Amino acid sequence: MLDFEFKNRYSIDDLLTIMKILRSENGCPWDKVQTHESIRTDLIEEAYEVCEGIDAGSPAMLREELGDLLMQVVFHSQIETEQGNFNFDDVCNDICQKLIYRHPHVFGEVKADTEDEVLKNWDALKKAGKHQETFTETLESVPKTFPALLRGEKVCKRAQRAGLPIDSAKDCIDRIRNGLDELERDVLSDNAGEHSENIAHNQQILGDLLLNFCNLNRILKTDGEKALTYSTNRFIMAFRAIENEAVEKGVALDKLSDDELCRMAKFVFNVL
Repeated sequence: MLDFEFKNRYSIDDLLTIMKILRSENGCPWDKVQTHESIRTDLIEEAYEVCEGIDAGSPAMLREELGDLLMQVVFHSQIETEQGNFNFDDVCNDICQKLIYRHPHVFGEVKADTEDEVLKNWDALKKAGKHQETFTETLESVPKTFPALLRGEKVCKRAQRAGLPIDSAKDCIDRIRNGLDELERDVLSDNAGEHSENIAHNQQILGDLLLNFCNLNRILKTDGEKALTYSTNRFIMAFRAIENEAVEKGVALDKLSDDELCRMAKFVFNVL
């Protein structure tokens, strides 16, 4: 007989108990064999679904996705509990201590009246807490597993906070324009092709362009991940409109003439 009390409303303690049961010998055949590595991608996916709930402006969706994300935290904590390394209470304790330590303007005597002062203090405390002796180490500490766009923006922000004056918006835009000109010259030159050295060179130029866009996002105080997400969504909506038009004519997209496909491409990209 399962030793579990069914309730109308559950708490975090109940979630911990449920996960312990699922991981027990008589628990779920799937849950009890999982490892950190096997559910690593699930954690990432749940975090993105939380973001989708935020972007959708849906409290109901956000509530559900936050629960799924919390379950992942509990799942990983339970695995470590079984291995005797730490438990969920340790995780809670550590984050509480970190928040208190990094908010001395709230829990201590440090004065910080503006957002910039708060961030400056936060970065200094974070650097000290992680025993980072150089500013380069703060840049290197941005996780390599981040989406490349997000990582690029964070590196640019930390470089600026370290005191490096990374250009004005005009300087950044000029560099982007020069990079596009260089790319155009290479693509249209007689030497352009699919040789590995050409591909590698173009990739380097595109990478530099994207990093400059990351820096421009920092300067303009915009969110590159959000901007690209919205543009991608608009692209999909425009594509759907073209496909619906083709369906109404009884023609599959891949059966359209070259002229019609060119018109479709121009319409979809002109929406952006």
